[in-house]
This record gives sequence, structure tokens and C-alpha cells, in this order.
Amino acid sequence: MLIARACALCYARCMNSRDSAVSEITPEVLLRAYACGIFPMAESADDPTLFWVEPEMRGVIPLEGFRISSRLARTVRSDAFTVTVNRAFKAVMAGCAAPQVGREDTWINKRIRDLYGGLHALGHGHSVEVWQDGDLVGGLYGVSLGRAFFGESMFHRVRDASKVALVHLVARLIAGGFELLDTQYVTDHLKTFGAVEISRRRYTALLDKAIKGEPADFARLPVEHPISGTDALAIIATRGGGFAP
Repeated sequence: MLIARACALCYARCMNSRDSAVSEITPEVLLRAYACGIFPMAESADDPTLFWVEPEMRGVIPLEGFRISSRLARTVRSDAFTVTVNRAFKAVMAGCAAPQVGREDTWINKRIRDLYGGLHALGHGHSVEVWQDGDLVGGLYGVSLGRAFFGESMFHRVRDASKVALVHLVARLIAGGFELLDTQYVTDHLKTFGAVEISRRRYTALLDKAIKGEPADFARLPVEHPISGTDALAIIATRGGGFAP
């Protein structure tokens, strides 16, 4: 009942007034919104206001049968990159917000950065960082709640860096007992990993199941030091993950 009231509160205050959304959304309200299946966005990085989104069709990547190309698997196994977790959350968000080829602007404004920084401080916001020769060259960030992980954005400055981050994320989610990996939308890029669209009704059922009961453990795998690419691939293989052509 509390979550239902929080959903109604979010819609009433934020769908009708973007200015009120700027001042009234807190990290705690944001978590309740995720539990309801909605998330905030901005029109652009320069837009100071937010609006709520609840897609008719939702993107998810099934953790069973996660697909990895043979070429990417070789890159992951080579440990050409060093992959860490929760070491540079703000830097990853900045990388995701920065313009990239084919994406001149993003929806990550200052308010989004502040809110998700707050989630990180609460232990619900997580980042996966990909390093090469000491430089941050890619990564992703998202939100954990119960046994669900909500992927928010990823970026790369070197080929395959964001893909390697996703592979390591999936291994960590499997090891930690997660059930749902939400990607919000499906892109051609995510389809190569097995991402699919499901209806809002189906998504709500999966979400309700994932946020009830014993929560998953994002730190089940070590966070103090990187795991190898070979270990990450072995974990994924335990859930039927394999190589795609």
C-alpha cells in the first residue's frame, strides 16, 4: 500500500509539473518509483527538469542464456581491460552524460547526477568501470533493488569497453542472485546480448517477484579487487550463457 501511494504521489506531482519534480524527488522517492516500474528522464543534459517514464514495452536482458560473441569472449578472456566496481561512480555518470559519436546529447542532467549519486551513497547505485593503462575508457551504471537491477546507461571511449562492462555486470548479477536485468529499452546493440521487449504487464509481474523476499547481493563477488574475464565467463556459463556467432 505504501508503494502504491508513492506511485500515485510521483505521478501527481511529477507528470503534471516538471518544475516540482526538480525540487521534490529524493533518492528515497526514486527507489519507490523503481518499485512501481517508473523512472525519471530529462529532455537534455541542459534541461533542469525531469519527467517520469513508464514504457508500454520494456527492455530486459534474460540472465539465462546471455549471449556473447566469440570475438567479444576472446577480448573478455584476454583481460586487455581492468574491470572494477563502485570505484568511480561519478566519473562513469560523467562519461555516460558526455556526447559520443551518434549521440550528441543525453538525458543525464545535473539533477539526475545528484539523485543517482544519492542512490550510490545509499548502496543502491552501482557502477562498473573499465580501465586501460590507468585511464577510464568505458563503463556503466544502474540501480539495484531487491533482486532486480535497472541498467541506466553505458559509455565507451575504446572499442568493446562498454561491452566488457556489461559482461562483467551480468556475471556479478548471476553470482549475487539477481533475477531481473532491466534495460528500459531495447536497441540493436543490446539485442546481440539477447535483450527482448516484454509488455508492461509482464514486466510488472517480473518486477513484483524480484523486489519481494530476500534481496540479492551485488557484492557477492569481490568489490575490493577485479575478477578475471575467464571467471566472469565461467559464471555466465552456469546459467546457460554462451557464444553467439
